[in-house]
Amino acid sequence: MSPTKLSALTKLNLGCGLKPLPDHVNVDVVAAVNPDVVHDLNQFPYPFADSSFTEICAYDVVEHIENLPALFREIWRIGRPGATVHLTTPHFSCFNSFVDPTHRHHLSYYSWDYYTAGHPFNFYGSDGFKIVRRDIIFAPTLCNKLVHRLANRWPAGYESRWAWIFPAWFLSVELMVVK
Repeated sequence: MSPTKLSALTKLNLGCGLKPLPDHVNVDVVAAVNPDVVHDLNQFPYPFADSSFTEICAYDVVEHIENLPALFREIWRIGRPGATVHLTTPHFSCFNSFVDPTHRHHLSYYSWDYYTAGHPFNFYGSDGFKIVRRDIIFAPTLCNKLVHRLANRWPAGYESRWAWIFPAWFLSVELMVVK
């Protein structure tokens, strides 16, 4: 894609892998997957201007990042005010995280709270987010339909008591950039 066309796009897909998104600037560290921009997401700053994007997607990316506070500061920097941030990551109880040696973090329903304004444990300098939506997603089985409802209605109970008995598949989170 030409640099002119790239600069006109306002949506970003971090860690696109083999699933590039149309009408997005697709970024990956692996040149062989033909991203629009080749960049290691563990290297900050990212090669984008401040307040460039209205939407930022990071599907199955955050678990691979070495420095999560730096990632969230960078997403905040390149996101426009009100930008939507879509994230997915394996749930901490998901056994896939024990198979993939590149996973650096095991995240839970409440991991995102640490990056929101007003949270008492936000020490990381990236408090410019509001949680719009977060869901604990389970493999599609009959039993998991009930577990999904209960886990998302009472996430604290699920995280502290039931996560190892009924392991979740992944987390889906939508944040909004607040500037």
